[in-house]
Amino acid sequence: MNLQKFALALTLILGAGTAFAVPQDTPTAKQDMKNAGQDTKSAAKDTGSATKKTANKAGHDTKKATNKSAQKTKQGAQKVQDKTQPQ
Repeated sequence: MNLQKFALALTLILGAGTAFAVPQDTPTAKQDMKNAGQDTKSAAKDTGSATKKTANKAGHDTKKATNKSAQKTKQGAQKVQDKTQPQ
């Protein structure tokens, strides 16, 4: 009879012990800070990439506009020169 009581007590103790040994689903404050840091890092990288892309596009568009303006100025100057030369 003592063996049965011992086995029953052991089963209850082990069962109760495993019921409380569940992993935590909620993150700790330390993990929250790590996640926030990673999110900030990721956002900064995305912002930097977008800024670089925009700056490159603006630079290319500026160069294109400058060259077109120079070409039109050259054409205008050529027209003036043609009109003012003696025939």
